[in-house]
Amino acid sequence: MVRFTAQPGQRAGLAGILFEAAREMVSFPDCELYLVQVPQDEVDTVWVTEVWASKEAHAASLQDENVRATIARARPLIAGIEQQVLASIGGKGID
Repeated sequence: MVRFTAQPGQRAGLAGILFEAAREMVSFPDCELYLVQVPQDEVDTVWVTEVWASKEAHAASLQDENVRATIARARPLIAGIEQQVLASIGGKGID
């Protein structure tokens, strides 16, 4: 899970770019989930939850030209990033 803090007033723009990234994940079969969420009580925050088949698959995705271009577009809108790596143990939707 990644908590993105947008530059003041830039949450909608950042969320839009991250949602575009979610649509691009269709071309990465090892990306099992890419969920973009915004909390109602934090006006500059966007959460992204990703589930990948492996750490290596995620690392490989970051070398993709389109992914790198999306990151470059998002970077100016980001004031901060906090990442939390979790191990999935199961639940509805993820095997």
